[in-house]
Amino acid sequence: MNRDKTIWIKADDGTWEENKPRITTGLESGADCVVLNFEDIKLTRSLGNIKIVAPDIDADIILVGKGSEGDGTKKLPADFEHSGDLLKAKRLSADGKTIAGFVVIKNKKYEEFALELGKVCDYLVVIGTDWKVIPLENLIAGLQKLDVQIIAGVRDAEEAKLALETLEHGSNGILLDTDDLSEIKKVMGVRDRSEMEKTSLVAARVTKVKQVGMGDRVCVDTASLMVPGEGMLIGSQSNGLFLVNSESEESPYVAARPFRVNAGAVHAYVRVGEKTRYLSELNAGDDVLIVNSAGEMRPAVVGRVKIERRPLMLVEAEVDGTKIKTLLQNAETIKLVGAGGKPVPVTELKEGDEVLVYFEAAARHFGIKIEETIIEK
Repeated sequence: MNRDKTIWIKADDGTWEENKPRITTGLESGADCVVLNFEDIKLTRSLGNIKIVAPDIDADIILVGKGSEGDGTKKLPADFEHSGDLLKAKRLSADGKTIAGFVVIKNKKYEEFALELGKVCDYLVVIGTDWKVIPLENLIAGLQKLDVQIIAGVRDAEEAKLALETLEHGSNGILLDTDDLSEIKKVMGVRDRSEMEKTSLVAARVTKVKQVGMGDRVCVDTASLMVPGEGMLIGSQSNGLFLVNSESEESPYVAARPFRVNAGAVHAYVRVGEKTRYLSELNAGDDVLIVNSAGEMRPAVVGRVKIERRPLMLVEAEVDGTKIKTLLQNAETIKLVGAGGKPVPVTELKEGDEVLVYFEAAARHFGIKIEETIIEK
């Protein structure tokens, strides 16, 4: 699952020492770009790897449109075609440069100019004065068929939420202007939640729980922490996947490992994006999906995969008249998620219990959903 919304941090007012906290917090929080004074480019590159936006040829994205005092409130010419910013953007574009146009929307005329500038730029940064939604809606609608990303200026997490969720798609990202470093972290959380997709989970009735002997099972350790009710979608049939809970709860025998899902046997499928993969195929650096009991999904990176020989249990359940199965390690720390969202140890499962599963009528071929008859037993 790739991120579609980008977070830019505004750090081009004041001195380097004044801007440095914004830059370092943005780096630590996972911001995508930072807007800088041209003299701060080399210093920022020494701090870490982040895209730099500045009115300078050495920037990754060249900023066009900011006034001499840095506020973007240049007086507009009567004829937009003769605007120095528009001409400069066209020239840089012809040279193959990546450009961000910058406009402060003071009135309708500035909104109209932003539309013109957006037609020749890769990014359009728009800052509102006394507006919230309407000009942003107009810009999104007016530029939706063009290959330009709209970056909305915001001052806090509340404005970020509004900008990212305006209309069906919202802006492509936000430019955050704040000295409150905690607000930067809050905005990153807003971005993550705005991109959180959902899948439909249903209750399946357990029809069999059986010890089946030894086999190779897979633990998937991620670079993310999970909470009870979160885990991964795993199963022996690609169209029926069980929500296997993370090891996020303490037990009398072992400490919690909230980064881990003890996922099941090597042959099992795991949901990754819109596809499935075999557990045995996963490697460090791969993407996986973390899913909670409400069906909300978020991406995670695999940090380690452990395959070890362990005693296994067969869990079979029925949904819509179809039997689905999976093999899990026979241990009380391994849990499915019950229909009410509460984790249930596999050692306590019994016929008639209900657990959450992802179920679809279509089969999958090489992990891709297709309309074809495939029987998996």
